[in-house]
Amino acid sequence: MQYIKASFKLNPDNETNREIATAFLAQLNFESFDESGTELNAFYPVGKVTPEDIQQIVDELPFEVHFSEEEMPDINWNEEWEKNYFQPLLIGNECLIRAPFHKDYPEAPYEIIIEPNMAFGTGNHETTSLMIEHLMELNLHDQLVLDMGCGTGILGIFASMLGCKKVTAIDIDHWAFEGTLENCRLNNITNLDAFIGDATLLGNKKFDLILANIQKNIILQDLEKYVSVLNDDGILIVSGFYKDDLEDIMGKASELFLRKLSIKERNNWIACSFEK
Repeated sequence: MQYIKASFKLNPDNETNREIATAFLAQLNFESFDESGTELNAFYPVGKVTPEDIQQIVDELPFEVHFSEEEMPDINWNEEWEKNYFQPLLIGNECLIRAPFHKDYPEAPYEIIIEPNMAFGTGNHETTSLMIEHLMELNLHDQLVLDMGCGTGILGIFASMLGCKKVTAIDIDHWAFEGTLENCRLNNITNLDAFIGDATLLGNKKFDLILANIQKNIILQDLEKYVSVLNDDGILIVSGFYKDDLEDIMGKASELFLRKLSIKERNNWIACSFEK
C-alpha cells in the first residue's frame, strides 16, 4: 500500500503543542504518528486524507503550524516493521509481544500477537510495557475492564488473557478500532467489545479496572469521568505522560480522592496506579 507522510513544523514546538496537534489531527484517517524527530510526522494511505482536510485542522490550532507532504516508497511495511521498528518483546519474563510475521522468538506464559499496521501499541514504547507490568501484578479474575485510548487493543487483550470477565475498548481513531478487532481475532479474544469515541460513551457503566494510556491533557480532562464509572475499591492505571507531568496527575487524583498504589518509571515515562 502506498503511503503519504505529512510533516508538521510547530511554533512553538513543545510537548504540550505536539499533544494538542496530535489530538486534533487524529480526527483524520492517519494510521500513525511519529514524534521522535524534529517535526511531528503523520502517515496515511494515498486517498484517505487530502491537503484541504489537513489545512482545515491546522487552521483550528491555537499556534502556528506549517505542513508539507511527501510520498513514501512503495515497500513492504511488514518487512520494514520487522527490520527497523517492531522486534519480539518479552516483558517481565512472562508476556511476549510479537507480530504474525515474526519467526524467531522466546516462549512465554502469555503470548500476544499484534499486527502493527503502523499503529501505536506494539509494546515497544515505554508506556505500553509499563502498563503491562502493572497488569501483571493484579488479580483480574472476573473483573470488568475499560481500556481507554486502546490503540491496537494490546492492553485489553492482555487483560482478557489474565482472566477478566469483560473488556470495553474505546479509541477515537477508526484505524485503532479496526486494528483492535483484528488483533482480537489473531489472539482468539472473544470477550472484548471495541467502540469508536471518547469518554462521553461511558454513560453510567461501571468497571473494576480502568486503563488509560493516552496523554496528560486528556487524562486530566477525563479523570473525573473515569472515577465516576469506577467501582469502589476499583483500580485506575494511567500512563502516556512524562515524569515532569506526574505532579499535575497526582494533584488531580488527590482532588478526586484516589489513593496512590504504585508508580513505575522508564526513560522519564510514567505509569501510575490508583485505588478508588
